[in-house]
Amino acid sequence: MFNGRALESKVAIVTGGGQGIGAAVARAYGAQGAKVAVVDWNLETAEQVAQSIRGDGGQATALRCDVSDRTAVDAMVAATVDRLGPVDVLANNAGITRTAMLHKMTLQEWDQVLAVHLTGSFNCLQAVVGGMMERRRGWIINTISTAGILGTIGQINYGSAKAGLIGFTKSAARELARYNILVNCVAPGAATPMTETIRTDPRFKDTYLARVPLGRWAEPEEIAPVWVFLASEGASYVTGQLIGADGGMSIH
Repeated sequence: MFNGRALESKVAIVTGGGQGIGAAVARAYGAQGAKVAVVDWNLETAEQVAQSIRGDGGQATALRCDVSDRTAVDAMVAATVDRLGPVDVLANNAGITRTAMLHKMTLQEWDQVLAVHLTGSFNCLQAVVGGMMERRRGWIINTISTAGILGTIGQINYGSAKAGLIGFTKSAARELARYNILVNCVAPGAATPMTETIRTDPRFKDTYLARVPLGRWAEPEEIAPVWVFLASEGASYVTGQLIGADGGMSIH
């Protein structure tokens, strides 16, 4: 799909980069010539991904960060700039789940999920956007979910956070377009460790898979190129958009 250098010389931050889609996106960015900050709350897994990028001839560094903590985010961005250079690309991908039916969900479970997905994305965007505005270029890609489009049972916190990120994306795209900063979001299919229960539990997998027109699960590596495209010069006239990489599940 790409010539191997689509992101040449760009510096990219990928949050939630230690596993799943985040790891696949970080590796895809590295393979396309970007210098990648692999960011995760788990430094060990982040370092494993960074090492795999370096092992393939790319440039990468691993950083630990809780994106819901603004002080930690500012420190992470400062470390990225110090090690790799000014940030060109931000992939907001960090996420958690706290599953419970809505009448049993605690306020803590609600707050934790929104803090990571929604506030965390805001923290990271605000921490990098000043430099992007000065240089008048930047690419922001937010990971949402079909849960934010269609709703989901047992995860009203997660679905609400992901739906909020759609409005977050469109608002940021409108505000930042004058600076040539492109903001988009991607809704992946079930391709992450967070969806392992849906993919494997007999109570859920057949029902869920029946809603996917392509009739199969996604693999992180096959949808990571969408994040590459949205961070590349090929997407220079694309902003404020939601792209579904979900096997057609969100067709409407």
